[in-house]
Amino acid sequence: MGINILSADVSDPHSVQSFINLAMEKTGSVDVLFNNAGMGFGYKVDNFPEGSFEYHVAVHLFGTIYGMRYALPIMQEQGHGRIINTISRNAETNVQRTSAYAAAKAGIWSASRVAANENRDQDILINMIIPGPTNTSIWGKDMPHLQKPEDTFPTAKLLASMETGGPTGKVYWDEKEYPMFNGKNEILN
Repeated sequence: MGINILSADVSDPHSVQSFINLAMEKTGSVDVLFNNAGMGFGYKVDNFPEGSFEYHVAVHLFGTIYGMRYALPIMQEQGHGRIINTISRNAETNVQRTSAYAAAKAGIWSASRVAANENRDQDILINMIIPGPTNTSIWGKDMPHLQKPEDTFPTAKLLASMETGGPTGKVYWDEKEYPMFNGKNEILN
């Protein structure tokens, strides 16, 4: 079986809807949705280029919302599904030049928890993953001292394959539940 790679602009709801519809058309179901699109950061609140804060939030937060918006009705109709939304510890810290990223990730945390609660009576589990510092293109350069992307696979697999009745609305990091917003993660710099 070959791998098909498709791309979609997650900041555009019609693109996301078409992507989800194509998955349904090609496979007959949408069992797992992994909202993992992202981009780097690097501006202070007062010097973002016009529209770039908004675009950053659109890619991270709205892309996640659009994915859930179009996948959830399919999952509800088929009676099951797993949604994995990528968040970050930046949501709970105050690291400079991460305002758009942190705001979007905090929004994803809130929206995921609400969606999990709204679907708690069905076999649809909506959880979040913190990949941790990973050597991806989000940094804009090679970062070989960070973990490899495949190091995050065990946690993603755990969330994608949870049994009926499993946890929902939770955050996982390194295959363990992570307590977001416990008040101990502020970083002043």
